[in-house]
Amino acid sequence: MTTEIKAPQLPESVPDGTIATWYKNVGEQVSRDDLLVDIETDKVVIEVVAPEDGVLADILKVSGETITSNEAIAKFEVGTEGADSASAPVQVDTGSNEIVSAPKGVESAALSPAARKLIDENNLAVNEISGTGKDGRITKEDVLNHITAQSSPAVKPIENEPAHQVSISSEGRIEERVPMSRLRARVAERLLTATQTTAMLTTFNEVNMQPVMDIRERYKDEFEKAHDGVRLGFMSFFVRASIEALKRFPAVNASIDGNDVVYHGYQDIGVAVSSPRGLVVPVLRNADNMGLAGIEREIRSFGEKARDGKLAIEEMTGGTFTISNGGVFGSLLSTPILNPPQTAILGMHKIQDRAMAVSGEVRVLPMMYLALSYDHRMIDGKEAVQFLVTVKDLLEDPTRLILEI
Repeated sequence: MTTEIKAPQLPESVPDGTIATWYKNVGEQVSRDDLLVDIETDKVVIEVVAPEDGVLADILKVSGETITSNEAIAKFEVGTEGADSASAPVQVDTGSNEIVSAPKGVESAALSPAARKLIDENNLAVNEISGTGKDGRITKEDVLNHITAQSSPAVKPIENEPAHQVSISSEGRIEERVPMSRLRARVAERLLTATQTTAMLTTFNEVNMQPVMDIRERYKDEFEKAHDGVRLGFMSFFVRASIEALKRFPAVNASIDGNDVVYHGYQDIGVAVSSPRGLVVPVLRNADNMGLAGIEREIRSFGEKARDGKLAIEEMTGGTFTISNGGVFGSLLSTPILNPPQTAILGMHKIQDRAMAVSGEVRVLPMMYLALSYDHRMIDGKEAVQFLVTVKDLLEDPTRLILEI
């Protein structure tokens, strides 16, 4: 029985998607829940899996094509008759006094015992190996040559994969033209919109990280033991400090909607996370109700999901304020770009030992530059500076976070 494989129902905020990568070829046997194809949207990659055991009969939408919700992308033939016959072991005469069972999918190849051993150890398909022995017998050398030939291509090519354009100039210089991913294109569009449509300005300050580092050093083992392996990081302190500052300066937590200003009575903090596909910003919902452990747990989960491409669209929508940590990559100072329609973003940077004047004495302290980019249409310079100073004061004296002063 042949059925259609359809694209999933996309959220209202995602009008369409693009076929990214087919993992199975036409005619290839698949099992239930095997990954067939990735569909890339502006925000996430959606995986489409096989509904039953069967065969991929036809591919209707090749890589690079645009699809919409519930659109047919392939035809699928339900059934495993071919797989059952292929998986049955076949008795092969090796030319010696013993009979050896050939690997699945092979019905006529003659194997030497040494070749059979190598094929089993390397999980090879015998029907892809050419035999040079007597009567087409596959020898140990044939298997070794096959392994050597396959060692150079790391990934099996998939049909319908869009070819990247590689050009070589007369001087022998190579250039490769690769289509931009939808996520990268969407990020570029949003960043360009932010710089062109907002009155963006950045104010800077610096914070002495020694108090926070002392707390981490003193309590990290107890913290990890008490919270099931969750480690105490810096980000949770910055999230908590930002939340308290946002309560005092609600304009920094607001957003602009046309000619209206929307003041949010909650703090949904976006945390910029780097993924193999580009920058994503998952959101800590109702962060005001989360403790340090809850924040660290969620951020770790976001990082793992971003790495594996498992972030859901719902986890990246909304947000009233964003924190970006370029310090993990070694950035000492930067001007973060706004994440519209939000009106402000906090940039963290690398902790660097520097000589500082403290009470008339020069001391070497671990310092971090903080940057707050804000939309000057909504936030005055006074509010922006006071917000950043509040974050600085809370971090340099974390007791204030507990006392809310």
